[in-house]
Amino acid sequence: MATKPVDGNTSRKIAELANKVLDGGLLTRAEGRWLFALEPSVTIHELLYWANRIRARYNGDNVRLCSVVNIKAGGCPEDCKFCAQSAHYKTHSPRHGLVDESALLKAAAQVRSNNVHALGLVAAWPEVKEGSLLDKLCEKFRVLTRDGKVEAHASLGMIKSQNVADRLREAGVTCYNHNLETSRSFFPRICTTHSYADRVETIRHLKAAGIAVCSGGIIGLGETVADRYELAFALREVGADVVPINILNPIPGTPLEKAKPPAPLEVLHTIACFRFVLPNQEITVAGGRGVNLRDVQSWIFMAGASGLMVGNYLTTPNRPIEQDIQMLKDLGLTPV
Repeated sequence: MATKPVDGNTSRKIAELANKVLDGGLLTRAEGRWLFALEPSVTIHELLYWANRIRARYNGDNVRLCSVVNIKAGGCPEDCKFCAQSAHYKTHSPRHGLVDESALLKAAAQVRSNNVHALGLVAAWPEVKEGSLLDKLCEKFRVLTRDGKVEAHASLGMIKSQNVADRLREAGVTCYNHNLETSRSFFPRICTTHSYADRVETIRHLKAAGIAVCSGGIIGLGETVADRYELAFALREVGADVVPINILNPIPGTPLEKAKPPAPLEVLHTIACFRFVLPNQEITVAGGRGVNLRDVQSWIFMAGASGLMVGNYLTTPNRPIEQDIQMLKDLGLTPV
């Protein structure tokens, strides 16, 4: 909890920036840099008050729920230093090939039973290309969406051909996750097997195909507050529609296994700053929520979150969906 009073000038400037956003304006880079640099333990309550108003102004009280299923697990040749599925590291993450139709339909039935209507198919490989694998994937999306009860999302790695993006759209994919992860300047410190530019190219193909872009990042990688500020503005520039904020859950065997997790107030401060910079976007809190936020998970909505990943994550467990649904009901929010 905040233990120091906010000085009048800081309080007035936060209110000024918030009202600018509430009136339809966007923060400048200088304004965003100032906001991100505020000390969370001092300004958190001011930021939460205004971030909640911005969320309500642009997103209402609906909270968009989504779930994921790992359709191909482990053995990825990329060296992302946070990832349990990288073949570069010795972790206990499961490995399996492409799942069959029955497993996919079971996953779809599970999310539908909890009134979750968006299911993301996620695969641990670097890129989706033209060929027989793309043919199989497109068929899986058609199977997933044929009864109209589940919205097909995907996270299948990089896309370097416009035709691939177009085919995924034709197969029923409405939203595709491809995170920028962190700032352009910090990115080489967490991945060397592909570039930040590769990720931006993927987003460009998705936008051209008319697929909604889900792109965010991870906090707690060792990045600075300035890196978070840069990420928020980069996401605005590439036109992200959905912005997932993940908090690092250090996995034994990865290079970041001993990384110090950010404090809960720091996480909430980051979510609030993202809401100021990205007022129109759906901000979804995803991986690492439970282990990092613990008893203040419900505060993410006061901080401006408007979406929630429910059910288990790709390689780590989450709490039961029923608990998240009850949390939303207790807050007077509507899961959709």
